[in-house]
Amino acid sequence: MKRQPESARAGPTAGDGKKPITGNRRARYEYEILETVEAGLVLTGTEIKSIRAGQVQIQDAYARVENGEVWLYQMHIAPYEQGNRFNVEPRRPRKLLLHRSQIERLLGKAQERGLTLVPLSLYLRRGFAKVELAVARGRKLYDRRQAIAEQEARREAERALRGRK
Repeated sequence: MKRQPESARAGPTAGDGKKPITGNRRARYEYEILETVEAGLVLTGTEIKSIRAGQVQIQDAYARVENGEVWLYQMHIAPYEQGNRFNVEPRRPRKLLLHRSQIERLLGKAQERGLTLVPLSLYLRRGFAKVELAVARGRKLYDRRQAIAEQEARREAERALRGRK
């Protein structure tokens, strides 16, 4: 059997094996991202099927460190249509899988005044659901306006450079 190069076998996903499911664009707008970490999710069988179908929402979600474990709250995973009695509550707290050192670092950061843990994106990596968790500081309204102005100025500069070529 002739072996294909690794890039040919990868399929439609990115080179790192990520298949994006959903993102939290509002979090990047409302928070200043200080640090990110990848965490696994503890799910049931019907929940992972709903995630693969894209029936998930993380806009209102946040994470907390409790008793040495990290929990994700308010993430909505829609009930799987064929799941019948195996479906669970859509907004139940879900445990995140992290190394002990990562949990301790997040705990230290989360206890600082004004810092919180917010999910930025949810994706599949090698069949496992992963969430990109960020340590973030909330932005004031004037900070948001300033960030939008900087972004627009950057876009204008890029357009001007593209136009000259």
